[in-house]
This record gives sequence, C-alpha cells and structure tokens, in this order.
Amino acid sequence: MSAGFPHKHLLGIEPLEPSHIETILDTAQGLREVLDRPIKKVPALRGKTVVNLFYEASTRTRSSFEVAEKVLSADSLSIATSTSSVQKGETLLDTARNLEAMNPDMIVMRHSASGAPHFLARHCRSAIVNAGDGAHEHPTQALLDALTLRQKKGRLKGLKVAIVGDVLHSRVARSNVWLLTKLGAKVVLSAPPTLMPPGLGALVPTTHSIDEAVEGADAIMMLRIQLERMSGGYFPSLREYHRRFGLTEERVRRAHKDVIIMHPGPMNRGVEIASEVADGPYSVILDQVTNGVAVRMAVLVLLLGGTQETQA
Repeated sequence: MSAGFPHKHLLGIEPLEPSHIETILDTAQGLREVLDRPIKKVPALRGKTVVNLFYEASTRTRSSFEVAEKVLSADSLSIATSTSSVQKGETLLDTARNLEAMNPDMIVMRHSASGAPHFLARHCRSAIVNAGDGAHEHPTQALLDALTLRQKKGRLKGLKVAIVGDVLHSRVARSNVWLLTKLGAKVVLSAPPTLMPPGLGALVPTTHSIDEAVEGADAIMMLRIQLERMSGGYFPSLREYHRRFGLTEERVRRAHKDVIIMHPGPMNRGVEIASEVADGPYSVILDQVTNGVAVRMAVLVLLLGGTQETQA
C-alpha cells in the first residue's frame, strides 16, 4: 500500500477522494511508457502473488490484468470458475478461504453479484480488487476511461461527457459518474426510459434523447446493450434501438468538432454504435484497451506497495 494511496483494497470509485484518483492516473501515466519498450518487463512486483478469480466471462479485463501482472514480474494464477470447484457447489467464502491458505498478496475478482468483492474484503487478508461486480461498479474501467480522456483532452475538469445506452445494467456508467463528477467533468446520461435507473438523476442530468445528450459533447461513451442481463422487453427490437439510440456519423456531427468516441467493449456493432463510427477517426476505443493495462499496473503497484522503479 503506497503512502500516496492509503487504501488496502480497490472496491469502487465512490469511496475514493479526488486526490486518490489522481494518484492512480499519474502512476498509470508514468508506467504507460513501459508498454512501448522492446522488452516489456520491470521488477516492481517480483515475489508478489496475484490470483485472478473471474465468476463472469471476460476478455479485455481479465487479459489486461494478466498482462499487467506479467509486465510487473508478479506471479499470477487465473481461475476460471467454470472449471473449478465452484461448479461442485463450493461457496464464495470457502473458495476465498482456500485461496487465502495459499497466501496470495492480492485477489482480483469479477462476480455477477453486487457487493461480492466487499464481502471478500471483510473475510480475507489479501488485497482485493473489484474487476466488476454485478451492475454496481467497475472501478478500473472508469480509471482507464479517465486516463484516456486526460491524454486526449489534457484535462477532465469542464469536459462534457455523454454516456449513452444501457445505463440500467452498466457498472461502467456508475463508476464513470462517480469518477468524472469528482474530477469536475460534466456528465449527462442518456437511455430509453426502461434502461434508465432511478436515483442517478440526482447525481447528473439525464435525458431520453441521444441527440440532446451528444449536443456539444467533448466525449461520447457508448454502452453495450447487455442482453444477457435482460429477461423482459426493454425495447421493441435491436433495429429500433439503433434507430433511436445508436451512435451514427450524423449524430457524431452534433458533438464538439474534436469529440472522441469511447466504448468499454465488447461492442454490438450496428446496435449501439455504427461500424463507421467505431472505426472512424474520432474513435479512441483501442487507446482505452492499452490504457487499461497501464491503469491496472498502477493499481497493482499502489496496493501491493511495489516500487515504481521501471528499470529492467
């Protein structure tokens, strides 16, 4: 645990002070250059052990943590619960206690239940990192989004950021609302009435019109339609959703002329975002992926007390 980051765990953005967020972003920016080296390896976390425990499918987040751990020379173990004792009925607490008996320094966990990482933090000695819990928070995604915004725009304060799509099921939206407002950005949320949760309107402006949301925006963050979390009819059809809420080139032109387009992935092309926008000149979606590794490196270093020495 670094003196500049006085937390043992990273469970969400909501509990963090703005200075703590800035510390993570500054550390990530400093570590970012390691990823451009011919030999991407530094000894910052040599001798530390990290367990990646993912109860939900993940490509970007899990791979990003694994790469970050390898670059920092940590020893890591990734557990797919689909092939673990979880399938035999083992509880989360029993899984955690058995992992703890192996003395890992950190457990990175994604879980479908909101609050699962907080439960782990109350029962484990290891540092816990929330890699996404239900529809609650996804702190490292918000951090990588903020790092990307800061790199592309030079600041966060005063930026208008439109977050559009399936806000109801989005832990990304919640973490970004907390982070961006803490650092002075102006956030507006846009979703169909059926996909806008109650309560968030008390924190930031909301609208059911994507055209209103993106008007003059410095950044547009599109959210994936999470069909796997939907059991009812939230909208008539995917085609109708794209017509009403899809980000097209025409809608991009309503934004600021230097707008950047973001998406946490995976994308539903032709649903929440048109391919020509996702692959267009304003898209920073692949920059977000690269920055995800840098942010997760920063979180690992700050929580595990590793050195920020980047010499091989």
